[in-house]
Amino acid sequence: MQPSPGYPRYLALIVFPLLLAACSGGEDYPAKTASIATLDVYQSRTCDSCQQWLRDMADDGYGHQPYPSADLNRVKNDYGIASGYQSCHTAVTSEGCVFEGHIPARVVQPLLENPPEAAIGLSVPGMPAGSPGMAMGDRFMPNQVWLLKQDSLAEVFASVISRDQQQGI
Repeated sequence: MQPSPGYPRYLALIVFPLLLAACSGGEDYPAKTASIATLDVYQSRTCDSCQQWLRDMADDGYGHQPYPSADLNRVKNDYGIASGYQSCHTAVTSEGCVFEGHIPARVVQPLLENPPEAAIGLSVPGMPAGSPGMAMGDRFMPNQVWLLKQDSLAEVFASVISRDQQQGI
């Protein structure tokens, strides 16, 4: 017995939708979104706080490309970061905007959206306890985020006086 000539088309009308339903799994997967900005990060290979800062930034939507460097002083000098504003790592956007140290992610976006004239970037000098990447239990050291300008000038861009504030600046 041979199937009728319309049988394959009838079979396809039933089987094809069933295959589509089976393959879809019934779940919606969010599309991977593009990062806010990608940072080239110059750091020591062994600095755990730099790695934690990168994870914090990635959680807030920033991509990164690490560049372990044996001569971080040269990197900082090349980007015009005066010694009083230096920290353990230097991050740079493709446009050349510099982020030195443990800067809260929420402070970075306003600078990227509206950079002041003559600005080269931001800095949190040193390694303040409780700043992003520098978790130390309940310890927190209030700190200032400095706007770095050309000719080694700087001014306060933001003051971070509590752990909660650095999350909601």
